[in-house]
Amino acid sequence: MIKIDQECCDLCGTCVSVCPVDCMELKEAMLVIDNSRCNSCQICVRMCPFKALELVD
Repeated sequence: MIKIDQECCDLCGTCVSVCPVDCMELKEAMLVIDNSRCNSCQICVRMCPFKALELVD
């Protein structure tokens, strides 16, 4: 499961654009993740320029 630190996220959309399973979207001025579709590849975590994402159990 990917956890979002909404205070660090600046809504740049990098994570949305690199997600291979399209489980992330910018919605109503916040990032939303459908963790049921996430495959835990962590591409979004590695690519986030603000370190706003992390993989949690």
